[in-house]
Amino acid sequence: MSHITNPSYVTRIMKERGFSTKKRFGQNFLIDQNIVEKIIENADIKEGQWALEIGPGLGALTVHLAERAEHVVAMEIDTALVAILRETLDNSKTTIWEGDALGANWGELLQTAGWQGQPLKLVANLPYYLTTPLIMKALESDLPFASMVVMVQKEVATRMLASVGSKDVGVLSLAVQYYADGRLAMNVPRTVFIPAPAVDSSVVELKPRAPKVDAPRTELFAVIRAGFGQRRKTVRNALKAIAEEWGLSPEMLDDALLRANITPGLRAERLSLGDFSTLTKELLKGV
Repeated sequence: MSHITNPSYVTRIMKERGFSTKKRFGQNFLIDQNIVEKIIENADIKEGQWALEIGPGLGALTVHLAERAEHVVAMEIDTALVAILRETLDNSKTTIWEGDALGANWGELLQTAGWQGQPLKLVANLPYYLTTPLIMKALESDLPFASMVVMVQKEVATRMLASVGSKDVGVLSLAVQYYADGRLAMNVPRTVFIPAPAVDSSVVELKPRAPKVDAPRTELFAVIRAGFGQRRKTVRNALKAIAEEWGLSPEMLDDALLRANITPGLRAERLSLGDFSTLTKELLKGV
């Protein structure tokens, strides 16, 4: 099925079906078989595992996933693509679901396809306009993902994997660190897509695990979002609003920072996930 990544095939099938890519869905089809094979290799699907795919496009990844996984559930929002996929990928190991992946209940979709709790792999060329919410939905789900191998905009990958002190570190970086171990699998040039996007891409692998910090999750991320909400402000100034919201005086905020061993004049990018966890617990002592 390597013809699915052949530029002439992609062009022909689009012409025959009167199909035009839609910017609102972020549609860019892979036309490089080597890239596809490397993504599949990084996905490393084992016997008995299921695969969940978001935005299969014309099925370049889907066909290879079906060769390895026990079953593939591919979520596609574009009705025209769904019709093509159901014809070209007509096999018992693939379920094509039509709808919005962000709003869908993934567990129910999997169960409807016959899933009974087997380990999962998420493999996807994510639509750029929904990258962050889809990644967060996957990380926050209670589904047993063994790993997630996703292609995203290169600058998003940089933010996902950024570490303390980097200008790119932010809420997304710390969310990834909270839920998973992440690594850059490879970079992908814009030239291997039809149509070519305006930016380059990267493939990132995330391996979910239990959090390594113990602050309450909701409050922890409220503090993280407050810290990065005004990046140019010091931690102390950035957290004044949430401290007030929690009924804490400026003096109580200062005391919490002192007990957490955090210099008030630092900016959020200088704090690790562990720092934020410690600070959150100290702030909660005054609530």
